Amino acid sequence: MNKYRHYYSFNRVLLLILDITLITFAFKISNLFRYGSLDFDYQYSVFFVLFALVWWIVSGFSNFIFRIDGLFSCEKKVANLINAFILHAFILATCIVIFNLEQLSRLLLLYTYLSTALLITVSRLLLQQVFGYFTKSDMAHTRYVIVGTGQAGISLHQTLNANDSLGTKFMGFFDDNPDTLSPYYSQVRGNVDDLKEYCLQHSIDEVYYTLPLNDRAQLDDLSEFADDNFVYFRIVPDFSAIVQRDVNMYFYHNVPMLSIRKEPLELASNRVIKRAFDLVFSLAVSLLIFPWLLPLIALAIKLESKGPVFFKQLRPGKKNRLFVCYKFRTMHVNNQTELQATKNDPRITRVGRFLRKTNLDELPQFFNVLLGDMSVVGPRPNLVSQLDHYSKVISKYKMRHFVTPGITGYAQVSGFRGETKELRLMEKRIEYDVQYMENWSFMMDIRIIFLTVWNMIKGEKNAY
Repeated sequence: MNKYRHYYSFNRVLLLILDITLITFAFKISNLFRYGSLDFDYQYSVFFVLFALVWWIVSGFSNFIFRIDGLFSCEKKVANLINAFILHAFILATCIVIFNLEQLSRLLLLYTYLSTALLITVSRLLLQQVFGYFTKSDMAHTRYVIVGTGQAGISLHQTLNANDSLGTKFMGFFDDNPDTLSPYYSQVRGNVDDLKEYCLQHSIDEVYYTLPLNDRAQLDDLSEFADDNFVYFRIVPDFSAIVQRDVNMYFYHNVPMLSIRKEPLELASNRVIKRAFDLVFSLAVSLLIFPWLLPLIALAIKLESKGPVFFKQLRPGKKNRLFVCYKFRTMHVNNQTELQATKNDPRITRVGRFLRKTNLDELPQFFNVLLGDMSVVGPRPNLVSQLDHYSKVISKYKMRHFVTPGITGYAQVSGFRGETKELRLMEKRIEYDVQYMENWSFMMDIRIIFLTVWNMIKGEKNAY
């Protein structure tokens, strides 16, 4: 639907200017409510610059918070805004500490954030309504037809029809052998030979070809007709006969390739971003937290029970390569190291129970991250015995080992951590691990880290 893209791709810069204007208004109103004046002092002026600057940075990370068109559902847009505000709050809090702005009024901060969130959210909803009204006009419609009433054609129609707010209008199917019993038969406008005349009579903008790609003459003929009459000709290959799931298509130079699974971390740029973040984050933890927290934990462990401070164990990593995983020792020294911890496990010490409950036992794994064996976020590395067992009974179990394991993961913040007494619990954990692999983004990692910290603060019932 590229022809009318300018109707719904609002300029990001204009929307950013609108947001900064709303932020300025929010600051003024908040200061008026708190101090009875529209003018704010120097410290609050610095805070305003930081607030606006961080919002500009977040807009670069979260590509979709400036999208108000119909490419995404309302729920997705709201979720994107919430994620943007969470990330903004996290970065802003860090800036407040760095720039020594702790003297700012907490009530003023609350007024500012609530009014900013309200104004930006309402502006998005209003712009969405304006855009929706505009795309319903005849001028904004892209008229398209689909050649073929097979599974590919029906699926394409359902997908495009579900996003009608894009400003598109479906005009009908064309097929030489349509299924007369199909519920879509009434929308068949003729056979393929009738297509050209129909396109000219009804000012068709786009033609989607979903038939098998075995009629080269027909493809060349329709493509030439489309070029001569300024019609966009799209070929939608039907892979349903050989692939029964979503696929991803990409090009290696000029060679098209299909991937059965989404693999965002197979892109070198994404791996560089993830590794760079891992190094920066792990170094920050090592330099800022370890110097004072590690001696305290080590002393508590040594005072309660005999044995080493650290616990080392071989775990399967990326592509099942074994590595030495480090943790704080949370159990009495025993020989049952391959036995998963259970609720009220007698092997766990009192200090160990606290460390497990707060996830502090995992802190030494930041050394694993620096060594490259682990990532900050990723599927948790299971026991070697679990790898041997679950790889035989869960079909997708080995898929999680396509990526580097993490200190925390999507499954863990989604409530699936701790003991896996039932097979379904491990299956759900694997399901979330695979979802993480197929939907990875930098923002997703930030969200998982935020939820992990939140869970550490409130405690988790499955952590034992």
